[in-house]
Amino acid sequence: MPGIGGKGAVTRSTLRQQIADALRDEVLAGRLQPGQEFTVKEIAEQYGVSATPVREALVDLSAQGLLDAVQHRGFRVHEYSVEDFRGMVEARSMIAEGVFRRLAEGAMKDPDRPYAVTALAGVRRRGEEAQRAAAAGDLNILIGYDLRFWRELSALFGNPYLVDFLHRLRVQSWVCTVQYLRRVTDLRGHLWAGHTELVDALAHRDPDMAQAIVAAYNEHSLALIDRLAAG
Repeated sequence: MPGIGGKGAVTRSTLRQQIADALRDEVLAGRLQPGQEFTVKEIAEQYGVSATPVREALVDLSAQGLLDAVQHRGFRVHEYSVEDFRGMVEARSMIAEGVFRRLAEGAMKDPDRPYAVTALAGVRRRGEEAQRAAAAGDLNILIGYDLRFWRELSALFGNPYLVDFLHRLRVQSWVCTVQYLRRVTDLRGHLWAGHTELVDALAHRDPDMAQAIVAAYNEHSLALIDRLAAG
């Protein structure tokens, strides 16, 4: 079936998770388009596996808001609107503000601690890779590093439930925006690249600056998507 990637070795904990991750990546890459439909049988045949783990993976992706179950027909890639994106941006901004203040007041209070230094250095490296990808206009690479950057940054908060929620929200945000960004032939100069500035603000325990950086990021993202959606 066109639009779904080829087989690959199972390297993660379960086949169910492997299939879910692969299909999520297909959506993020734009190879599975919003509104595109497929069945459990088609996916199972494409990956050469039984229907059970495929069905479980598709149900998982539906619960994450990436797919819609279509009665008697299979599944459809969820179609997000610009208004959906606005809601996502507002939600993730509210979460980020709380995380930044908590990090500045708690986890990052003593930046000389080995854990704090190592953790921030790792997050900053992800940010540097994301910035390079953004500067090059390489959307696929940027998405991968951006998701890792925000997951590792939010993990410093120490709440795994919040980490998972924010990660899911950022995946949904990318799924929503990919359909518009893929229309641009050359994305150089269009993609946000303030990751290391954000880390530096947190390293200096300046949540207000961190929030200002994210606010500028959100404004940039909304303006870009509005412009692309308008044609």
